[in-house]
Amino acid sequence: MSGSGAAPGPGSGSSPAACRFAHYFVLCGIDADSGLEPDELAVLYQWLEADRHGKSQDAANTTSGENFDQSPLRRTFKSKVLAHYPQNIEWNPFDQDAVNMLCMPKGLSFRTQTDNKDPQFHSFIITREDGSRTYGFVLTFYEEVTSKQICTAMQTLYQMHNAEHYSSIYASSSCSMDSLASSLDEGDTTSLLKLQRYNSYDISRDTLYVSKSICLITPLPFMQACKKFLIQLYKAVTSQQPPPLPLESYIHNILYEVPLPPPGRSLKFYGVYEPVICQRPGPNELPLSDYPLREAFELLGLENLVQVFTCVLLEMQILLYSQDYQRLMTVAEGITTLLFPFQWQHVYVPILPASLLHFLDAPVPYLMGLQSKEGTDRSKLELPQEANLCFVDIDNHFIELPEEFPQFPNKVDFIQELSEVLLQFGIPPEGSLHCSESATKLKNLVLKDLVNDKKNGNVSANSISMYELLKGNETIARLQALAKRTGVTVEKTDLSAPLGEKEKDLKLQCEEAELRDYQLNVQLREVFANRFTQMFADYEAFVIQTAQDMESWLTNREQMQNFDKASFLSDQPEPYLPFLSRFIETQMFATFIDNKIMSQWEEKDPLLRVFDSRIEKIRLYNVRAPTLRTSIYQKCSTLKEAAQSIEQRLMKMDHTAIHPHLLDMKIGQGKYEQGFFPKLQSDVLATGPTNNNRWVSRSATAQRRKERLRQRSEHIGLDNDLREKYMQEARSLGKNLRQPKLSDLSPAVIAQTNWKFVEGLLKECRMKTKRMLVEKMGHEAVELGHGEANITGLEENTLIASLCDLLERIWSHGLQVKQGKSALWSHLIQFQDREEKQEHLAESPVALGPERRKSDCGVMLPTLRVSLIQDMRHIQNMSEIKTDVGRARAWIRLSLEKKLLSQHLKQLLSNQPLTKKLYKRYAFLRCEEEREQFLYHLLSLNAVDYFCFTSVFTTIMIPYRSVIIPIKKLSNAITTSNPWICVSGELGDTGVMQIPKNLLEMTFECQNLGKLTTVQIGHDNSGLLAKWLVDCVMVRNEITGHTYRFPCGRWLGKGIDDGSLERILIGELMTSVADEDLVKQCRTPPQQKSPTTARRLSITSLTGKTAKPSAGQIQEGIGEAVNNIVKHFHKPEKERGSLTLLLCGENGLVAALEQVFHHGFKSARIFHKNVFIWDFIERAVAYFETTDQILDSEDDVLIQKSSCKTFCHYVNAINTAPRNIGKDGKFQIFVCLGTRDRLLPQWIPLLAECPAITRMYEESALLRDRMTVNSLIRILQTIQDFTIVLEGSLIKGVDV
Repeated sequence: MSGSGAAPGPGSGSSPAACRFAHYFVLCGIDADSGLEPDELAVLYQWLEADRHGKSQDAANTTSGENFDQSPLRRTFKSKVLAHYPQNIEWNPFDQDAVNMLCMPKGLSFRTQTDNKDPQFHSFIITREDGSRTYGFVLTFYEEVTSKQICTAMQTLYQMHNAEHYSSIYASSSCSMDSLASSLDEGDTTSLLKLQRYNSYDISRDTLYVSKSICLITPLPFMQACKKFLIQLYKAVTSQQPPPLPLESYIHNILYEVPLPPPGRSLKFYGVYEPVICQRPGPNELPLSDYPLREAFELLGLENLVQVFTCVLLEMQILLYSQDYQRLMTVAEGITTLLFPFQWQHVYVPILPASLLHFLDAPVPYLMGLQSKEGTDRSKLELPQEANLCFVDIDNHFIELPEEFPQFPNKVDFIQELSEVLLQFGIPPEGSLHCSESATKLKNLVLKDLVNDKKNGNVSANSISMYELLKGNETIARLQALAKRTGVTVEKTDLSAPLGEKEKDLKLQCEEAELRDYQLNVQLREVFANRFTQMFADYEAFVIQTAQDMESWLTNREQMQNFDKASFLSDQPEPYLPFLSRFIETQMFATFIDNKIMSQWEEKDPLLRVFDSRIEKIRLYNVRAPTLRTSIYQKCSTLKEAAQSIEQRLMKMDHTAIHPHLLDMKIGQGKYEQGFFPKLQSDVLATGPTNNNRWVSRSATAQRRKERLRQRSEHIGLDNDLREKYMQEARSLGKNLRQPKLSDLSPAVIAQTNWKFVEGLLKECRMKTKRMLVEKMGHEAVELGHGEANITGLEENTLIASLCDLLERIWSHGLQVKQGKSALWSHLIQFQDREEKQEHLAESPVALGPERRKSDCGVMLPTLRVSLIQDMRHIQNMSEIKTDVGRARAWIRLSLEKKLLSQHLKQLLSNQPLTKKLYKRYAFLRCEEEREQFLYHLLSLNAVDYFCFTSVFTTIMIPYRSVIIPIKKLSNAITTSNPWICVSGELGDTGVMQIPKNLLEMTFECQNLGKLTTVQIGHDNSGLLAKWLVDCVMVRNEITGHTYRFPCGRWLGKGIDDGSLERILIGELMTSVADEDLVKQCRTPPQQKSPTTARRLSITSLTGKTAKPSAGQIQEGIGEAVNNIVKHFHKPEKERGSLTLLLCGENGLVAALEQVFHHGFKSARIFHKNVFIWDFIERAVAYFETTDQILDSEDDVLIQKSSCKTFCHYVNAINTAPRNIGKDGKFQIFVCLGTRDRLLPQWIPLLAECPAITRMYEESALLRDRMTVNSLIRILQTIQDFTIVLEGSLIKGVDV
């Protein structure tokens, strides 16, 4: 887990020690007895590296064995934990290997008197199995080596090294590149002499120094206080006078006598020379965070930091890269502390020791920090997977972001608000590389030393020192020039005289600077927290709480949806959606919501408590909740209060710890020797005082409460492991991997770690596919009204993007050699190369696939061949996609849409020699059983229809193929006239295309039309055999294989049927190729229901056998059709299907109204001529145009008149349109226009009252029943509130 540890410290042990400020004091360095041991971990690391690059291990030692071709002073040697006090604490056991590795991540390093030996401070973090953390703070300094044997060993190593490298050193003037790089890095002048000096150590001439670390391990991250304490210890060791008390007194004091400050209070305790102050936020403030955000912002710059922050929120893989460990910690802790109220749930290793580099293989989200080698640049860094990697080069102010990266909501305003805060504190928002604390390498400390003893600075100890030191300073130079001009003489000694006062001054400023850092920290964090408070102000409304008790909730955790994502998103402002839709899928959001649900039964998670209280506050200020949902940027209003509360705490100390005092020590031990850390007396440091402590009793009650809580949670929480298992799918993976076990790194352990990864990936695949299915199926079940189910386009996109990401992670797990940024695409390319070579060898003419024609209905679309390579070629031909990651994603989307993803990947992996060549034995793709299960999970996605390719790549050119299928028994197969066709889809239409004569099939290419909706088909009625009876038109997208059927079942021709020369056909999607077997089994394809217009044939029916629906069925049909339109508009815009289908499709409004008008219609043939509804409408027009009826009241007359007028106007416009549409087609346009312009409810009563009705309708007809007509009008009025936009093809050429 992450978060900044404001949770009551991880200690929930039974002794008051749980409330101690520090748990351990540790000393690491060289073990004089075991002498110089090369760092085995570093050697293992080279072995792993060599293995990763596929070299042999022996080669590793000679070529990349970084330890041996470097000069001995640059090599890493094994460090040891020399001492730690106390020996152990039960609830926070001392992990010797981890602490040693993190105190000295590079092992021991040696220097001579010519090198820079400034002390270095860094911190680290250890995350335990249960996600709780401990913090370590380390000061590393150099101590002279007194052991003769070690000096001799170093000399021997040099002689060997020089013998090997002699020729290369003197042959080229630049000497070995390695030492060149490192000397450049030290920032010294690079004279050849110096380089040669670097490459030598002479026992008679040089003094050898070795690194040593002092470290405090604490439950809470009090970085500033620990740093001050350690620096004072270090000064006590290096100053000329011995410290006031033996060092044991101070260490004993901080370990046993300094309590943790209670929440909301400050504490003062004593270092060697001056007091140290720390403070802890109160229960309703943001949790403790002591890492200066100022530095993080200076190091990265505001814009970059917000981008990295967004990557962390979306749980990508984040790799921080810097030479300085403290920078890695500062940025990692800084960014995770800004996540409030959320917490990072995955692998979190801010300092990744060199020996753990194989952790970068982890196919899970991680936040890791890698120390960059001196002089290596980013290009040399071989990372196993980069498709989803955010790479942060801290030292060079540079970040690389993953592709397809959504921006943080209101990013511009957000950055503006943050930069205002930064500028108030004098920090440039673009960041500055030079003013960060680590860059100055504890300059302050060194400066103070200069002042104190004038020895450490290597400056002669006379009064001139300060002046000489500042000679190069521009400001001083300008002052001197000014002084000369004004005739003032500057005494050389003047500068050093008032140093005493200056130092006092400096001290105040230092406190001041610290206060400003605290205030800046809290203000920046308030701005971030405020964003989330605004964004999730009403999150509680969408939490789904179904379980009655905790046990049943935990048991069914995996099956249950705990947050109503779709409703939440539909409430959000449009610009937020790309980010939010992905964020609410993350583990950190899931855990946040889980914590919310758990809070019914347990004490609230501290972060959640603070967050909820903030939302309450907002609610009080904004009484009307809806204002929370605006996308208007609302700035943070609590900055002043936050800064003040910190200032008050720091001004007035709430608690002061016991002063360090003399301990009961043996005389003569712990003797002071300047420059050397004394051997501490362990017996006095092993245990604390018995019970002379003010704060023991106070903490006892807190302790008892914690105990109770712990027992209760053990009691309720089933078995803890079980609970973990239920609570988080992904966390269970993260739990074992969050902090790698730092000690044992045998290949067996590595294999076991990888096995956990394999299991984790499989589980994640199961969860993701299940989620995608549930979403789709859920939506399909709900929408019984019409057949086109669609999960929000947005949510679908998010789920598919996360599936793409999962596949990339699976394909990059256990790669032998990385090629290109996308592991999946590079595997596909290699597969393609092999297949194409074999194709060339075979050159088989059959490759095109059999163009089977279905015999039973004459013309049919030839089947598309299923081919992985062909799908790849489609993607390679898309000039819009520029990167491999993009190509891989497009290919996944296409395969998913074609329902071939599982089949394609199976084919890809069936080439075993290739898989073996590309992957190591432990890789996921080489675990047979898991791989099969994985493909099986993907196969389940074939149960639903995705349009994730068509709907995303909207501008590409797509080849289509169309076939016209006539009814041959009753008409000629081919017409003599000139037929034409126009295909329309959700994204556009083809325009009118002439069909080549005597051909029923044609292919054409045009820009992606999206899902197809209508086909207009017609001809010019020329020639002898102009009449044409068309059964249906089929159109197929040749890339995705989606086939649409546009049923017709009517004649095209003058003087037959309704005399139509063109028809508008409404499409329906056919079952896909993959389902063709089903089709074969049931001979009549499921989708070929009676053609859409079969009902209309009931009057002019070709066979006359269709049964007429009853009045009740007709009224039901109308209700259903209107209902579907209302439902359509109640959906979020992105989810709506095709409105054309709801108006003109099989159960659409036009068909339903047609039934109403057909009911009781006298359909006898008058003189062998069919009568149509349109004839009735035309008679009505003729009647209205010739009569001016007399009505009772004036108002009614006007209304009636205007209705009659518009009615006549519309009908005439439809009749005079330059289109050869038949009578039924005209009725369709009439209904569509009437619906669009909200006129139907006015027209229906006119028609019902028109005299022609008595001649043309039976007495029992629905239209002649006053009640029915009124209810019909009422039903139609319900769709008047909606803005209906008609597809162009429906009303082309009608001018109203």
